[in-house]
Amino acid sequence: MTAERFPGATARRRLVVVGSGIAGLYSALLAAEAGADVVLLSKGALADSNTFFAQGGISAVLEQPAPGDTVAAHIADTLKAGGGHCNEEAVRVLCTEARLDIMGLERFGVRFDADDDGDPALGLEAAHSAPRILHAGGDATGAGIAKALILAVLDAQAAGRLQVLGHAQATSLIQSEGSVAGVEFLRNGRLEALHGDAVLLATGGAGQLFARTTNPSVATADGLALAWRAGAELADLEFFQFHPTSMVLSAAAGPAAGGADPLLISEAVRGEGAILVDAKGERFMPAYHPDAELAPRDVVSRSIALHLASLGDPNGHVFLDARVVEAAKGQGFLEKRFPTISARTREAGVDWTRQPVPVAPAAHYWMGGVGTDLYGRTSVPGLLAAGEVACTGVQGANRLASNSLLEGLVFGRRAVEGFLGEVQSNSGETDSLVPSAPAGALSWQPELVPEPFSRTALRRLMTAKAGVLRTGGLLREAAEALNAWVDVVLPENVPDSADSLMHEDANLLLAAQLLVQAAGARRGSLGAHYRRDAVETPYEEPNQRYTIRRKASLVND
Repeated sequence: MTAERFPGATARRRLVVVGSGIAGLYSALLAAEAGADVVLLSKGALADSNTFFAQGGISAVLEQPAPGDTVAAHIADTLKAGGGHCNEEAVRVLCTEARLDIMGLERFGVRFDADDDGDPALGLEAAHSAPRILHAGGDATGAGIAKALILAVLDAQAAGRLQVLGHAQATSLIQSEGSVAGVEFLRNGRLEALHGDAVLLATGGAGQLFARTTNPSVATADGLALAWRAGAELADLEFFQFHPTSMVLSAAAGPAAGGADPLLISEAVRGEGAILVDAKGERFMPAYHPDAELAPRDVVSRSIALHLASLGDPNGHVFLDARVVEAAKGQGFLEKRFPTISARTREAGVDWTRQPVPVAPAAHYWMGGVGTDLYGRTSVPGLLAAGEVACTGVQGANRLASNSLLEGLVFGRRAVEGFLGEVQSNSGETDSLVPSAPAGALSWQPELVPEPFSRTALRRLMTAKAGVLRTGGLLREAAEALNAWVDVVLPENVPDSADSLMHEDANLLLAAQLLVQAAGARRGSLGAHYRRDAVETPYEEPNQRYTIRRKASLVND
C-alpha cells in the first residue's frame, strides 16, 4: 500500500487509530505509508495489548503451503469451527488475503520461525486440517510481532510520518452531523480532544469481565462502549470464547479468587500431543468428542466444565499432561519448542517435563463486537473498527485457533483501504448485519443485591452465571444483579471523572449487560454459547445474528 495507489491521500485526511494491538499498529503504519495524517492512541504503553500476549501463532496458507493444504481447506476449517454462524464472504476474504498480509508483516520487520531448510516452520493446531500456523520466537508469536510493529511505528514517528499518544485513554467519540469526527481522551489526568476525518477502533476485547482471563488488565471493553454510546450496532455478543487450558497459578484459589492472571498454555502444546487428565489421572476428552484434545476450543472448554461438574467440583481444575510429549519427542523438546511456557511454569513452581500442569478455562476472545462490513465500516459514518473489537462475522460462534491475529491484519488493512478511498464510502449502514433479536425477548426486573459493585464482584458474577455453562435462570440472576449496580456506576453515560478506573468500570458493566442480554435472547446452544437448558425455537437458526443498538435504557429492556 503506497501513496501512489491513493491519489486522494495527498489531501492529508486524518485517521485516528485507537489501540496498539496488531490491528491498530498495522493499520496505522499502512495509512501513514499511504500519505494519511495518522494519530495512534494507546491506552497504556504500546506493548499493552492482547497481541503482545498471544502465544499460539498466526494462521495462513502461503504461496508454498504444507503438502495438501489449500486456501479452500482453511476456509472450510474456519466455517466448521464457527458452527455455521460465520459470514462466508468474510471468511473467504480472510483466508484468501492472508498471504498478502503475512508479507506485509515481514516488510515491517517481523521474522517468522524457519525449519532446517530455511522455509517457514508451519505448526498444527486444534481444528486445523493441515499445518499452517506461523510462529515468531516459538511460543511468543504475539510479542515478536508486536515488538517489530512497535519499532516500525516509532521509526515512522521519528520520521514525522505519524504521531503516537501514549497513556491516552479514549473516553468518548466526538460526533458532528451524524458522523464521528474525533475522540475525547484522558491523558495525564486531563481531558483532551482530537479531531479527525475518521476514527478506527482497534481496542481489543473484554477478558476482564471474568474471574480468569488470558487478557491483560487493559482489556476492559472500552471500544465496545465507545461505539455503543455513539449509536453503533453491535453483534454476536453472546459468543465469548474461553481458552480451555490456562494455568491455575494457585490450586487453592477458585475461579473467582481474582489476583494474578493465569498463564495461557498454548493450543500448540495439545497439537504436539499433550493430553488432559482429571485429578484421578484419567484422560477424559475422548468421551466428550472424537477429536479429543484437538477438538475446537469451545468443545474442550465445555467438556472440562462438564467433567468437573460431573465430579462435583465445578469450580475446580484439571491437568494438562505434557510429559507424553517430552517422552515421545526427546528430552529438551518442550524447552526448545515452548521456551516461554517452560519458563513461566517453572516460575510458578511446576516442572512440566515431570508433572502435569493444573489448568482451567479462562476468558480469551470475544467473537462479538461492533458490527462492520468487510472494510471495517460500522453503522455510524466516520467510525471504523478492526480486530477483536469488531464483528465482521468471520469468527462465527467460535473462533478457529490462530485466526485472531490474522483477522486484525486483514481487516485492519481493509479498513485503511476503505478510509483512503479504494471503496465507496458507506451511507451509515453496514452490509453484513441482519435484523436484531425479536422485540421483547427480555423483560427482567431488577432486584437489589446486598453486595456493592466492585470489579471482583462483577467478575465472580459473570463467571458463575454467564461463563462457559449457562441457563436461562442463571442469566436472569446475572441481569438482576447487573441492573442493581446501574444507579451507582451509570454505565450508559460517560463518567464525569478524570479517574480512568471509573471509565473502565462503566465500560465493563455496560459490556456485561449487553453480553447477558444477547445470551438471554439466544435460547439454543451454539458454538461458545452453551445453555444447559437449551431449547429449539422457530426463529433461531445458526446464521441468525442478534444485533443490539442503543435504546433508551438497558434496564427492563
